[in-house]
Amino acid sequence: MLRQYDETEVAAVWRRLCARLAPADPATGSRGGLLVEGTCDEIGRRHVWVALGPEGPRTVTFATRLGSLQRPSDLAERLPKALIHRNVPGEPVHAFLRDFDRAWAAAAPYASYGARQRWIRTVRDLAAHWPVTDGPARWRQGEVTVRWEALAPRG
Repeated sequence: MLRQYDETEVAAVWRRLCARLAPADPATGSRGGLLVEGTCDEIGRRHVWVALGPEGPRTVTFATRLGSLQRPSDLAERLPKALIHRNVPGEPVHAFLRDFDRAWAAAAPYASYGARQRWIRTVRDLAAHWPVTDGPARWRQGEVTVRWEALAPRG
């Protein structure tokens, strides 16, 4: 999706896009349509995206090619438009990335087993304090997904 709108327009654009998604169907258990909005670096090593359903934003996913990562906060430059300018002290996304870096540093001994093992340990520790919605199968791929409400901008 090509997104050509200002940060101040994110909420209105998301409402317009989500209004066009298939609604949830309790009879079938369907959660409705899904739109993924995010960005990645030029060669596809770092990605961050928001999953949007008919009800609005659901989750934020951080994904990386593990061998290219110095620290998790390197993903900050790929935050979606709704979060990119909120990576400042006092905002949840900033606290999340700070905690992610701390967990990464604490998991440094696992680096001797490879970047994947370090990432898995990092996310396991992070999940003790943040609402991580996925598990080790996704973590092994260099991904972690967090509930939107935990990272949503304040105010």
